[in-house]
Amino acid sequence: MPRYQYTATSETNKTTSGSLDANDETSVIEALKKQNLRPLSVTLERKKSKFSVNNLLGGNKVKSDDLVVFTRQLSAMVSAGVPLLRSLSSLEQHSESPALKGILVGVIKDVEGGSTLGDALDKYPNTFSDVYVNMVRAGETAGILDEILKRLALQQEKNSTIRKKVKSAMTYPMVLMFITVIGFFGLMLFVIPQIGKILTDLSGGDGELPAVTLAMLAISDFILAYWFIVIPAFFGGVWGVLRYIKTPKGKKLFHRFVLKVPAVNGVIRKVIIARFARTFSSLNGAGVSILETLTVTAHALGNKVYEEALLDSIDQVKNGQQLSHILEADDLFPSIVSQMLSVGEETGQTDVVLIKVAEFYEEEVDTAIASLSSIIEPVMIVIMGSAVGLIAVSVMGPIASLAQNIQG
Repeated sequence: MPRYQYTATSETNKTTSGSLDANDETSVIEALKKQNLRPLSVTLERKKSKFSVNNLLGGNKVKSDDLVVFTRQLSAMVSAGVPLLRSLSSLEQHSESPALKGILVGVIKDVEGGSTLGDALDKYPNTFSDVYVNMVRAGETAGILDEILKRLALQQEKNSTIRKKVKSAMTYPMVLMFITVIGFFGLMLFVIPQIGKILTDLSGGDGELPAVTLAMLAISDFILAYWFIVIPAFFGGVWGVLRYIKTPKGKKLFHRFVLKVPAVNGVIRKVIIARFARTFSSLNGAGVSILETLTVTAHALGNKVYEEALLDSIDQVKNGQQLSHILEADDLFPSIVSQMLSVGEETGQTDVVLIKVAEFYEEEVDTAIASLSSIIEPVMIVIMGSAVGLIAVSVMGPIASLAQNIQG
């Protein structure tokens, strides 16, 4: 019997995930409903393929640029009156992405079997997000699939652009940090021991070395004696921290931490607000219900603190409160968001108003990232300069002292 992976929400709007053995998707959905769970996605669990170079290089993952191109092309073909199956078949044949080509084969087979496009795409959550699937479903229901696909392509382009800019800003400090760590271990293992030997020989073993030099030599001796423990422990610790922040508890702590880091927190908040405004606008404009829109948007933000805040607002919306009033009382959301949302609720143009908010914050992200890059560079130079200066002082200090003793 096949096994299905599912993601669902409870009556208290808490998200849960797991797996069930069932004959088909319908059986899984019925089983979840009996447990008072509302299914968000149900996908067939596939056996993991064995290790291959293609997997190692990410060959089985669809790139965001390929997905944007696919969405735009599908929108153009559907808008031109080309039947959906014929459009998908044509895109599958001409796709340059092996991963996307393989997925489209499965999507075409499902659509031929009578599934809607939204249900077919829902089987590939690693490629098509909940936002993507829900918007496609809404577009199919309302008969405006071509327009919805245009919105999706634009949203993905904006998200991809922001993601690339953030990665670009973080690449430089990460490379410098890596070089600093490698340089530190290289100095401690190969350079400092030789310098210590030279200083000892020059002083004849009787000279008293400065405290800084003694500390550097002590660290070097320790690392040299226990390098087989220190180096694996260091990199193992880094790996352990990275693994921990991928767990639900670790991710929540990390996301709360980055929202408090000076300079960085401003960029992170603006990225999240821009993503919230554009995602909420897209779903709302597609005709998705407000509760479903809040649920899907919350999971699309990429930050557990904001996700919980939006999920908590669902109960208040159910009780008749306006979302603008709820967000106004929450410090996580700037006042401009609640004010613009209030205007949208009054005029019935929430999606149009939030697009303006998204565009404003996307411009703010560009400015903030440029400012952050200009701050990070001198800070990293100061850190590396301090490390080099410390080593220079520990070496040149005793040499200068020995030279004075010789002259005396």
